[in-house]
Amino acid sequence: MHPDTRAYNAAQSPGDKAICDLLADEIDRVLPDAENKVWHGHPVWFLDGNPVVGYDKLVSGIRLLFWSGQSFEEAGLHPVGKFKAAEARYATADDLDAATLHRWLGKARDIQWDYKNLVKRKGRLERLK
Repeated sequence: MHPDTRAYNAAQSPGDKAICDLLADEIDRVLPDAENKVWHGHPVWFLDGNPVVGYDKLVSGIRLLFWSGQSFEEAGLHPVGKFKAAEARYATADDLDAATLHRWLGKARDIQWDYKNLVKRKGRLERLK
Protein backbone atom coordinates (compact mmCIF):
# COMPACT_ATOMS: atom_id res chain seq x y z
CA MET A 1 0.00 0.00 0.00
CA HIS A 2 1.31 3.44 -0.91
CA PRO A 3 2.36 5.48 2.16
CA ASP A 4 -0.10 8.28 1.25
CA THR A 5 -2.93 5.74 1.03
CA ARG A 6 -1.90 4.32 4.40
CA ALA A 7 -1.98 7.86 5.87
CA TYR A 8 -5.41 8.53 4.29
CA ASN A 9 -6.78 5.33 5.81
CA ALA A 10 -5.24 6.08 9.21
CA ALA A 11 -7.01 9.46 9.30
CA GLN A 12 -10.45 7.77 9.14
CA SER A 13 -12.62 6.66 12.07
CA PRO A 14 -11.92 3.06 13.18
CA GLY A 15 -14.91 1.64 11.27
CA ASP A 16 -14.11 3.57 8.07
CA LYS A 17 -10.41 2.69 8.41
CA ALA A 18 -11.34 -0.99 8.46
CA ILE A 19 -13.25 -0.56 5.17
CA CYS A 20 -10.44 1.47 3.58
CA ASP A 21 -7.73 -0.99 4.65
CA LEU A 22 -9.75 -3.92 3.31
CA LEU A 23 -10.38 -2.16 -0.01
CA ALA A 24 -6.72 -1.15 -0.41
CA ASP A 25 -5.47 -4.65 0.40
CA GLU A 26 -7.89 -6.32 -2.03
CA ILE A 27 -7.25 -3.80 -4.82
CA ASP A 28 -3.49 -4.27 -4.42
CA ARG A 29 -3.95 -8.06 -4.44
CA VAL A 30 -6.14 -8.19 -7.57
CA LEU A 31 -4.41 -5.36 -9.47
CA PRO A 32 -0.73 -5.78 -8.51
CA ASP A 33 0.43 -3.93 -11.63
CA ALA A 34 -1.66 -0.83 -10.82
CA GLU A 35 -0.02 2.36 -9.58
CA ASN A 36 -1.59 3.65 -6.37
CA LYS A 37 -1.46 7.24 -5.15
CA VAL A 38 -3.62 9.82 -3.45
CA TRP A 39 -5.12 11.84 -6.30
CA HIS A 40 -7.52 14.76 -5.79
CA GLY A 41 -7.49 13.95 -2.06
CA HIS A 42 -8.28 10.23 -2.07
CA PRO A 43 -6.63 6.88 -2.97
CA VAL A 44 -6.82 5.95 -6.66
CA TRP A 45 -5.31 3.08 -8.66
CA PHE A 46 -4.11 3.61 -12.25
CA LEU A 47 -3.32 1.19 -15.06
CA ASP A 48 -0.98 2.70 -17.67
CA GLY A 49 -1.77 6.16 -16.30
CA ASN A 50 -5.54 5.67 -16.56
CA PRO A 51 -7.59 5.86 -13.33
CA VAL A 52 -9.60 2.67 -12.80
CA VAL A 53 -10.66 2.46 -9.13
CA GLY A 54 -10.53 4.53 -5.98
CA TYR A 55 -12.39 5.27 -2.78
CA ASP A 56 -13.25 8.22 -0.61
CA LYS A 57 -15.01 9.13 2.62
CA LEU A 58 -18.59 10.39 2.42
CA VAL A 59 -20.92 11.25 5.30
CA SER A 60 -22.75 7.95 4.79
CA GLY A 61 -19.59 5.80 4.67
CA ILE A 62 -16.96 4.87 2.11
CA ARG A 63 -17.62 5.19 -1.62
CA LEU A 64 -15.81 2.80 -3.96
CA LEU A 65 -15.64 4.30 -7.45
CA PHE A 66 -14.88 2.57 -10.73
CA TRP A 67 -14.16 5.06 -13.52
CA SER A 68 -15.53 2.67 -16.17
CA GLY A 69 -18.01 0.91 -13.88
CA GLN A 70 -21.17 1.60 -15.90
CA SER A 71 -19.73 -0.64 -18.63
CA PHE A 72 -19.39 -3.55 -16.17
CA GLU A 73 -23.18 -4.06 -16.22
CA GLU A 74 -23.09 -5.29 -12.62
CA ALA A 75 -25.77 -5.20 -9.96
CA GLY A 76 -24.60 -3.28 -6.92
CA LEU A 77 -22.84 -0.57 -8.92
CA HIS A 78 -24.73 2.69 -9.38
CA PRO A 79 -24.05 5.30 -12.11
CA VAL A 80 -22.22 8.48 -11.10
CA GLY A 81 -21.79 11.67 -13.13
CA LYS A 82 -22.01 12.23 -16.86
CA PHE A 83 -19.32 9.80 -18.02
CA LYS A 84 -18.94 6.03 -17.36
CA ALA A 85 -18.27 5.94 -13.61
CA ALA A 86 -20.19 3.78 -11.15
CA GLU A 87 -20.01 3.41 -7.38
CA ALA A 88 -20.78 1.17 -4.44
CA ARG A 89 -21.03 2.42 -0.86
CA TYR A 90 -20.09 0.72 2.38
CA ALA A 91 -21.15 1.60 5.93
CA THR A 92 -19.19 -1.27 7.54
CA ALA A 93 -16.47 -3.69 6.48
CA ASP A 94 -19.04 -6.49 6.75
CA ASP A 95 -20.97 -4.90 3.85
CA LEU A 96 -18.08 -5.70 1.51
CA ASP A 97 -18.25 -9.02 -0.37
CA ALA A 98 -14.74 -10.06 -1.47
CA ALA A 99 -15.90 -12.24 -4.39
CA THR A 100 -17.98 -9.41 -5.83
CA LEU A 101 -15.15 -6.92 -5.34
CA HIS A 102 -12.70 -9.26 -7.10
CA ARG A 103 -15.10 -9.65 -10.04
CA TRP A 104 -15.48 -5.88 -10.32
CA LEU A 105 -11.71 -5.37 -10.11
CA GLY A 106 -11.20 -7.91 -12.90
CA LYS A 107 -13.62 -5.93 -15.03
CA ALA A 108 -11.81 -2.69 -14.09
CA ARG A 109 -8.67 -4.20 -15.59
CA ASP A 110 -10.41 -5.54 -18.70
CA ILE A 111 -12.95 -2.77 -19.44
CA GLN A 112 -11.50 0.72 -19.56
CA TRP A 113 -12.46 4.07 -21.00
CA ASP A 114 -9.60 6.51 -21.66
CA TYR A 115 -9.90 9.03 -18.84
CA LYS A 116 -6.17 9.80 -19.07
CA ASN A 117 -6.73 11.69 -22.35
CA LEU A 118 -10.18 13.12 -21.59
CA VAL A 119 -8.98 16.74 -21.56
CA LYS A 120 -6.90 16.25 -24.71
CA ARG A 121 -9.98 14.86 -26.45
CA LYS A 122 -12.10 17.78 -25.19
CA GLY A 123 -14.38 15.69 -22.98
CA ARG A 124 -14.89 12.80 -25.39
CA LEU A 125 -14.25 9.33 -23.98
CA GLU A 126 -12.92 6.45 -26.06
CA ARG A 127 -12.98 2.81 -25.06
CA LEU A 128 -9.53 1.28 -24.46
CA LYS A 129 -10.33 -2.33 -23.71
